Amino acid sequence: MSRPTFWLRCEKKEFEKRAALTPTTAKKLNDSGFDIIVERDEQRIFNDSEYEAVGCKLVENNSWPSAPKEIPIIGLKELPVSTEPLPHTHIQFAHCYKNQAGWIDVLSRFGRGNGTLYDLEFLEDDNGRRVAAFGFHAGFAGAAAGALAVAAQRRGEQLAQLNPYANETAMIDSVKTALGGSGKGVKALVIGALGRCGRGAVDLFRKIGLEEDDILKWDLEETAKGGPFEEILDVDIFINCIYLNSKIPSFITRDTIVAAGKKRRLSVVVDVSCDTTNPFNPIPIYSINTTFSKPTVGVDLPSELLPLSVISIDHLPTLLPRESSEQFSSDLLPSLLEFPKRDSARVWTDAHKLFQKKLGEARTAI
Repeated sequence: MSRPTFWLRCEKKEFEKRAALTPTTAKKLNDSGFDIIVERDEQRIFNDSEYEAVGCKLVENNSWPSAPKEIPIIGLKELPVSTEPLPHTHIQFAHCYKNQAGWIDVLSRFGRGNGTLYDLEFLEDDNGRRVAAFGFHAGFAGAAAGALAVAAQRRGEQLAQLNPYANETAMIDSVKTALGGSGKGVKALVIGALGRCGRGAVDLFRKIGLEEDDILKWDLEETAKGGPFEEILDVDIFINCIYLNSKIPSFITRDTIVAAGKKRRLSVVVDVSCDTTNPFNPIPIYSINTTFSKPTVGVDLPSELLPLSVISIDHLPTLLPRESSEQFSSDLLPSLLEFPKRDSARVWTDAHKLFQKKLGEARTAI
C-alpha cells in the first residue's frame, strides 16, 4: 500500500515567506508514514536544504500543476489568478467563501476541473474553533506596522516598504527605535481584543512600551451598542481584529472623521481582518488592499485635516515568517495526520460539505 503524500507548493504572492508545512512538521509527518514533496523556493523563509535534511523530496518550483492528480497540494495564500481548471485537491486559504471579489471565478476553476478545496480558514474543531490560525501573529505584526506608520507620520513621511524580520526581538527593537526608544505616549484601541488576533496586537503594544491605560481593549461588550464609535478618533492607532461573518454597523466612517475636524487624534487604522472587498466591511474608508512595498493608503479627506493612513495587508504574519509558520503548522499537524481518513474525519468532512455548498452557490450565481 502506498504511503499518503502531501505536495508543498511554493507561494507566488509577493513577499510571502511563510510555509504551511515547516521542516519540523514535515519530519513529524514523515515519521508517521507520510511522504512529503516540497517545491524548491528561494522566497520561503525555510531553506530547501532544511526540508531535504528531514527526508522530503525536492521538486522544481511551481511544478504542482503536473503532479499526479491523487496527490493533495498544500499551500497558504491563494493561487495566482487564472482560468485553468483545477483537478487536484488543494488545502489553502482561498478567500472565496465570503463573497470576496472574484469568488465565483475561483470556485469555478475547481468545478471545471473536478478538484476539491479544503479551505484552511474553515477547518474547525468540535467547538467551531479553527484548528489552526495565524491570528496572533497577524495582530502582533499589524500592531507593529501601525506603530511604524505613526513614527513615519511624526517625521512627516509615509511608511516605507516593510520587510520580514528574523524574529520577534528584531521586530520589537525596530519599532521601539522608530518611536524614539519606546512606545510610551502612543495610544491605541483594539477591537476584537479577546480573540487570538487582538491578543497579539495587545502583546506587541505592551512589549514596545505603551502604558496599559493607553491600550483600549474592546470586544463584543464594548461594541454592542453599534457604531460608528467616536472613541476611535481619540487614539493614535485603531486596530480592527474582528472575524466578520455578517453585516454590522460601521466602526468608523468618512463622515465621522470629517465631522471631528482638527480635534481628531487618530492617524493610523490597521485593518488586520482585511475584509476589503467584503460587502459587510465595517471600515468603509478605503477600498484597496495595501502591500509590503506600499503598506499604507491615504483616506480621502479635506486637505486642512490631519492625514489618515490605512494599512490593509492581507498577509501580515509574514513579517514574522519563521515563528508564525512554526506555530500554524504545529496547530495544523493533528488534522493533517487525519487526512488519509478525510472521508470520515469530521474536520475534513465538514470542510468538504462547505466546499460543495459554496461551489453550488457559485454555479447558481453564474
